[in-house]
Amino acid sequence: MIKESDIDKCLSYLRDNAEKDAQARAERHYMEEWIKTVRAQEQAKCAGMSIAASEVQARISSAYVKALDAYKAAVFEDERRRFLRGAAEVKIEAWRTQSSNLRAEGKGYQ
Repeated sequence: MIKESDIDKCLSYLRDNAEKDAQARAERHYMEEWIKTVRAQEQAKCAGMSIAASEVQARISSAYVKALDAYKAAVFEDERRRFLRGAAEVKIEAWRTQSSNLRAEGKGYQ
């Protein structure tokens, strides 16, 4: 049985982490754009090369690899937070179903 105190913890978690969750999502979106910027900057350094060759050079540059690592970290944090929010939301939904079933059985809350 899911207790109301567990639900209070879930609700507190969702409320208390909303700003951090939003920041993680913003960081992920920022890094998606930043990677494009780094790639373009690195390609611009390859004047005189074909587009394909400059793209290869950009993708193997240390700046691009560093940006890619930062993007990976941003995606990880955003997804980790998304899964934690989802777990809290599922627990709340399970409690709602449980509470509804108890009311239907005439048992009320525990």
